[in-house]
Amino acid sequence: MNISHIDTDDPWSVTEKDLRKEIRSLREAGESAAVATVMTVEGSAYRRPGAKMLISADQRNYGAVTAGCLEDMVLDIGHDVIETDEPRIEVFDLMENNDEAWGLGLGCNGVIELFVEPLDASWDYPLATVADNDPVTVLTVIDSEGSLPRGSRTVITDNARRNAKTRRKIPSALIESVDDKIASVHSTNQTYVAQLDETRVLIDGLIPTDDLLIFGGQRDITPVTQLANQVGFRTHVHSGRGAIDESSIPIADSVTTGHPTEIATHVNTDETTYAIVMSHNLLDDKLAVETLLRETEVPHIGIMGPNERFEELRESLMKDGLQLTAADLDRISAPVGLDLGGGEPVEIALSIVSEALAVSNDRTGGQLCEQAGYIHSRIGQKGNSE
Repeated sequence: MNISHIDTDDPWSVTEKDLRKEIRSLREAGESAAVATVMTVEGSAYRRPGAKMLISADQRNYGAVTAGCLEDMVLDIGHDVIETDEPRIEVFDLMENNDEAWGLGLGCNGVIELFVEPLDASWDYPLATVADNDPVTVLTVIDSEGSLPRGSRTVITDNARRNAKTRRKIPSALIESVDDKIASVHSTNQTYVAQLDETRVLIDGLIPTDDLLIFGGQRDITPVTQLANQVGFRTHVHSGRGAIDESSIPIADSVTTGHPTEIATHVNTDETTYAIVMSHNLLDDKLAVETLLRETEVPHIGIMGPNERFEELRESLMKDGLQLTAADLDRISAPVGLDLGGGEPVEIALSIVSEALAVSNDRTGGQLCEQAGYIHSRIGQKGNSE
């Protein structure tokens, strides 16, 4: 079997968006594969719970669950899972960094618990739902001393429960006993393992991919779009002057042209979309900002240009009858970007995308060395994720 899309030279650059797309492609092609999911972490680890890795039958990986410490072993396990068609749990204890057991210089120092399962039809509905911009929570039995087999699965959406066709369903009573955990995980990208007497359940929250809406048509949108794709945003470019099309910026997920006031008509514009206004035309920028403020729920509107330019834009909005409120100003970031100090086009793009990424993760973009506690927020997990 061959996974044609896999870049075997750089599996660590795969985003969650890429991984989901590849899983759906494999399912449509009817190809065999396995999926490894990080369930729990104790101590330090490169990836946090919920991280996934796709494994082909010829033992290639797409995505990663560590920084490279365990990938070869996980590939072997994935191959066995594909051959047996049975899910497995694997625990890797690297707390003591035992070189004889694990090889020299691993650099990992934690306990990582993985769930490795065959890729089957139970993945179709949750990934299709997420692709339609709705969150899901996937409940999977990972251990049970009763009659409920490992791999039993039920999918929770905003309005319903759905049992996987290829898996045993999870009884309603068991689901109701973890309702509080489901509520904590649903609509987040977090993962939790619940212990219920003789049964352990993996509660895996899957949320839609965040969108980055880029308004502009000059060449400086290219590095912004490229970096945004690399960190996992779904990118949409809208040009108010018709200067570009899909062929001129093929790295974007979608490209549209039209009046600046049409910026909100071609893409999802709820609280999971982040906007960058960078047309370099004050009138077009003003119209785009006004539309985003009045017609969308976009929480972050980054505007390129110095403070003086934003004040000019703001005064123009006031003349048109739009007085920016405190809530409006909370949504606006002008000048856009984090203070990285760089002036090259790619450095400016990195500053812009870094700020959007920080906002999407409810962070400020400060230095990690200046903060205490966990790097990543998580529910009921021990240790730290690095």
